[in-house]
Amino acid sequence: MPPKAHSVPLKFQREGVKYNELSPEEQSEYEEKFWDEEAGGMPEKIESSALNNWLFNIDTVDKVLEYLMRYGVMVAGGDRLGKTIIFAKNHNHAMFIQERFDNSYPHLKGKFCRVIDNYETYAQDLIDNFYQKDGDPIISISVDMLDTGIDVPEIVNLVFFKLVRSKTKFHQMMGRGTRLCKGLFGPEIDKQEFYVFDYCQNFEFFAENPEGIESGSQESLSKKIFKQRLNLLLQLQNPDYPASDSEHRLRCGLEDTLHGEVAVMNPDNFIVRPHRRHLEKYAVREQWSKLSQEDTLEVTFHLAGLPVELPQEDETAKRFDLLLLNMQLALLEKSGSFERYRIKVMEIAERLEGKGTIPMVAQQMELILDLQTEGYWSGITLPMLEEVRVRLRDLIKFLDKGEAVIVYTDFTDTIGDHILIIVPGYASAEEMRQYWLKVEKFIRDHADHITINKLRMNRQITKQDLDELERLLFKSEEVGSRERFEKVFGHPDQIH
Repeated sequence: MPPKAHSVPLKFQREGVKYNELSPEEQSEYEEKFWDEEAGGMPEKIESSALNNWLFNIDTVDKVLEYLMRYGVMVAGGDRLGKTIIFAKNHNHAMFIQERFDNSYPHLKGKFCRVIDNYETYAQDLIDNFYQKDGDPIISISVDMLDTGIDVPEIVNLVFFKLVRSKTKFHQMMGRGTRLCKGLFGPEIDKQEFYVFDYCQNFEFFAENPEGIESGSQESLSKKIFKQRLNLLLQLQNPDYPASDSEHRLRCGLEDTLHGEVAVMNPDNFIVRPHRRHLEKYAVREQWSKLSQEDTLEVTFHLAGLPVELPQEDETAKRFDLLLLNMQLALLEKSGSFERYRIKVMEIAERLEGKGTIPMVAQQMELILDLQTEGYWSGITLPMLEEVRVRLRDLIKFLDKGEAVIVYTDFTDTIGDHILIIVPGYASAEEMRQYWLKVEKFIRDHADHITINKLRMNRQITKQDLDELERLLFKSEEVGSRERFEKVFGHPDQIH
């Protein structure tokens, strides 16, 4: 299903908010909200990156919604906007969009336009209602939750109100509009295209950078900690390293910790199972006593980041673990980053001192005070840093979490004429319909295949079943390549 893509220029979204371009009344508001008492001044400009992050401007959002309601694809004989997803930057941005919609259309408040994200208690109920052809919400504001995996054929409008730099993610988001829908505009008047309104120059970016910027899978906090412990252990196991008795104890502790994580990995877990041979090798404690470079690579590639069956730990404690591990490695490597880590730990100690009425904090007050002195750091060692980690990690949760400052403004934004963008790689509705029919016939012809039969009988399927189904599909001439399949049906993991 081909998109009709509109690149819509918004001045603030592209250029930021410049003080000298505001009206006198708006300049007064700017001075009031952005004057910095400590600095004794204010910025000449608020960068565009602040928009929808911590700066929310009423007129900017109102213009986006007005544009959608005026130019979006309509259904029900042209009387109602068709199903729409607005891709928002964050939760606060999404809630602000909903608030502005409700303000402009009070008779539709609370039903027509809703935020669907992980903060919403009844998110699944809203998604189920969104699947209904004429059910509310009609506009779903998504913060990641609807970017992939939603398959609503009636979607005819997509609004990109955030930057996307991953090619994979961008095409997954575009895929929300590609589904065929028969009779959407009346008897035998099918959906032929969908509209995309882009306010963040995503199309221009991908025109210049066709492959996008792929960040890859983000490493979990647990995986980062595992890898840094492994790096530290490897250095301590170096035969040329003159380890003291306390450093030898640190080394043994690292070996025990890493071995302990691997030992509780469940070999029957479908994520762990492909690495079972490596798991069995390193589930033996002696294997950790002398790791080679090859062993380290093997453990990093096959075991780091796999799920472990251990009690869930506090995230703030784990972040402190990572900070101290990074600091230990910086000390070993005589890296300039050590000073940055030291200042961070001293700041944490200063904040903990202010929590001295908490008994757990009071018990560690001597160390907390020492950490704020230059003398403590003059002879710092790896074991001393390890002691800091162990004694303070469970106290970090008592620190106040700084709340982000959110500013709301009402400056007049400027919206320009849209530019139609030709988006390559999308088939026409008729081409998609023919392909759809070919795939349906292929599946009917292979109804006795074990996975297809399980799906027809509504029986549980395994990852191996899915792998076998993919092999069957993508080796066939009728289905063709995975890329072609996903353009019509979406990713196989997302098909409902």
